[in-house]
Amino acid sequence: MKSKASAPGKIILFGEHFVVYGVKAILCAINKRITVTAEEIKEEKIIIESNIGKLTLNPNKSISKINSPLKPFYYLANKMLQTQDKILGIKITIESEIPLGAGLGSSSACCVAGAASISKLFSKKSKKEILDLAIEAEKTIFQNTSGADCTVCLYGGIIEFNKNTEFTKIKSKPNFHLVIANSNIEHSTKLMVAKVKQFKEKNNEEFVKLCNDESKIIEEVLKILDQNNVKKIGQKIIQNQKYLETIGVSNKKLRDMIKIGQKFSDGAKITGAGGGGCIFTLTDRVNVKKIITQFKDKNYECFAVKIDFKGLDTF
Repeated sequence: MKSKASAPGKIILFGEHFVVYGVKAILCAINKRITVTAEEIKEEKIIIESNIGKLTLNPNKSISKINSPLKPFYYLANKMLQTQDKILGIKITIESEIPLGAGLGSSSACCVAGAASISKLFSKKSKKEILDLAIEAEKTIFQNTSGADCTVCLYGGIIEFNKNTEFTKIKSKPNFHLVIANSNIEHSTKLMVAKVKQFKEKNNEEFVKLCNDESKIIEEVLKILDQNNVKKIGQKIIQNQKYLETIGVSNKKLRDMIKIGQKFSDGAKITGAGGGGCIFTLTDRVNVKKIITQFKDKNYECFAVKIDFKGLDTF
C-alpha cells in the first residue's frame, strides 16, 4: 500500500518578529511544493530518503537520540506504527521544490505532507488532526514553533495569525506575482529573535511604537487585500521593511538584494527571521522576467511564485 501527499511552502508577507510581541502576522502559501510518499514495507524498519540524505532505523527508538533533520518523519512513522500491529515498517520518500533552510517553510511543508501521507496508510484523518500531527512533528526540531507555518501550509491561501487567538483564513484571493531571491546566507531564527529582544530591552519606547505602527500597517493591508491593489500593498511592504531594518535583522547583502528587487517592483522585503534567507518582491506579470534577470545578473538564486490557494493535496 502506498500513500502520497504534497504541501506548499510559505512566505511571511507582514509581521515577522513583531508577532512574538502580540502583533498580527500575515502569511501566504506559495506554489512551490514538497511531496511525501509513504509505503508499507515487509520489514520492521523506518526508511527515509531525501535529497539531503537517508535515515534507516528500527521502530521505537527514542526521538531525543536521533540527530537528523529527518527526525520529524521518523516521529510520525513511529507514532502511527504504534497504533496497530498489521504494518511492520514504512518507507518514506521526500521530493522538494523548496530551497531548504531559506525561511520558506520547507520543514513545515514536510511535516504537513508527511503527517498526511503517513497517517493515510493507517486511517483517514481530518485536516485538524493532520495539523495537530504536523505541529507535533515540527516540535521535534523547533520546540517553540507557533504552528503558523504548518497552518498556512495545510490550508493554503493567506492567513492572519495571532499568537493569542491562533489563525483566521483570509477569504481574499489576490492575483499577486512574487519573485523570491535567496541570499544563501546561513541564519539562525533563534539568534535573530534574541537580537530583536535585545533591541527591545535597550529601546523599549521605540519598540512599542514600532509594534503599534506594524499593527496599523497590517490592519490597512487586511482592508485592501480584496481590492487586489498591488501598488498600495507594495507601499506597505516597503514600510514594513524599514521597521525590520530598525530592529536590526537586515544586513548589507539583504539591503542590496532589496534594492535590486525594488527596481521593477512595487515593494520588496525580508521574509522570515532575517540575517540571511530570502527576500521577496511584489510585482505585476509584466515585470516578473525583468526582476529575475536583475537578480540572475548578480548571481542570485531566484524564482517566480504565486499564492497557492490549494494547500494540502493527497493522492
